[in-house]
Amino acid sequence: MNKPVLEQTPSLNPMFRFQWEEAQNCHVLLYPEGMIKLNDSAGAILAEVNGEQDCAAIIRSLEARFPDAGELGPDVLEFLEVAREQNWIRIS
Repeated sequence: MNKPVLEQTPSLNPMFRFQWEEAQNCHVLLYPEGMIKLNDSAGAILAEVNGEQDCAAIIRSLEARFPDAGELGPDVLEFLEVAREQNWIRIS
């Protein structure tokens, strides 16, 4: 049986490198063929993806960092699903 979504742990696909790119003034995902520029929200979420925190912990951390944003769970889970579909992250 699969774990509930909140208990799943995302990790960055090893083919990508997540970093702050000063020249772009944003977080990016680098890969052999190029670069993906991330908006602030995507950068904040991927900064929490370390292969150790499950989705619930990522959401709690982001809600603590951005208390004025309200409940972030649905948006974070939606982004993580898109990132998984794009093969940026893996879920275990």
